[in-house]
Amino acid sequence: MHGLSRLSVRWMRLIHHHRITAPTPRESGTHERTYRTLRRSAIRPARAKRAAHRRAFNVFRAECNDERPHETFGMETAAAQSARTPRRYPATLPVPEYLGLYTVKTITTGDTLGFGNRVLDLANALTGTRVERYDAHDGVRHICFNTVLIATLDERDYMIKE
Repeated sequence: MHGLSRLSVRWMRLIHHHRITAPTPRESGTHERTYRTLRRSAIRPARAKRAAHRRAFNVFRAECNDERPHETFGMETAAAQSARTPRRYPATLPVPEYLGLYTVKTITTGDTLGFGNRVLDLANALTGTRVERYDAHDGVRHICFNTVLIATLDERDYMIKE
């Protein structure tokens, strides 16, 4: 399933997650400009070794955060605006709790979910987690992890849509 990594699944257990569509220049010119600058200075041309990519990215990050002023911050640097959070990352993550109103299933080690006599492939990042499945309408089922709708299953063709 596109957009889910093991890290994002971990964070979904702590943070209220919003899935958004990728921004376009019309929606977020600043966002696009940042990525264009990143591509020019740290991504392209490709470096021969991973360490060279890391060094180029670190130079970009230092310039962007510590040297370049940002309009959003009143022409201050991003580093001047940030502060370390006093919150600690928990040693153990809470297990998502479901109210029991719908069907709760565990994603198997083969990143699959049993549905009737069929086996559906989901994201490998969800292996071992519990998801909730509920009827939306006319043979369409929603599959949720924690509070996030991660997929929609259409029973007519057994296709999973994100």
